Amino acid sequence: MAKLDPQLQLGRCPHCNINNPNLSEVHRCETLDQSGQMLRRWRIYKCANCGSLVTAWAGNYGWEAVQVFPEPQSLDELIPERPRAYLNQAIESLHSPAGAVMLAASSVDSMLKIKGYKEDSLYSRIEQAAKDHLITVDMAKWAHDVRLDANDQRHADDNVPLPSVEDAKRCVDFAQALAQFIFVLPARVQRGIAEAGR
Repeated sequence: MAKLDPQLQLGRCPHCNINNPNLSEVHRCETLDQSGQMLRRWRIYKCANCGSLVTAWAGNYGWEAVQVFPEPQSLDELIPERPRAYLNQAIESLHSPAGAVMLAASSVDSMLKIKGYKEDSLYSRIEQAAKDHLITVDMAKWAHDVRLDANDQRHADDNVPLPSVEDAKRCVDFAQALAQFIFVLPARVQRGIAEAGR
């Protein structure tokens, strides 16, 4: 974890995901809990790239931060390596929306292949996954938006506007939700069942 210094050293901005962000202190304060105990020293930082604020606290200035808000994104290790790598790259490239959209779509494609949906177009595999109840019908509708956006970017369609950062975030959000739904939650359920049976 980073130290509560005048410059917060994070690998990426939790908002814009730029690498090695310039996070400079804009404010600091101290707080106590209701009983006058639990002293926390806070610093608020501003990202020079996106202008968003990041807050961190520790027991004293210069100490290692106990928590950073918002927390930097990390992906669950229960997501298989290839889709996790694509998804991580999509998150890291949100500042380049067209690339992030393509990487998020590649993550979705990889997840479906791992689940055995390897033949035909991505569109038909998504439909089959919904018919087989791997994903819900609503997730399939959402997935088509992600797929179409990525397809537009891959083929440089002049009639389609370039995606915005918000478009890229929407695609990454879907890919993260899909990974949670088809990999992380089932693994946690199985672990919970196994632990309950002990």
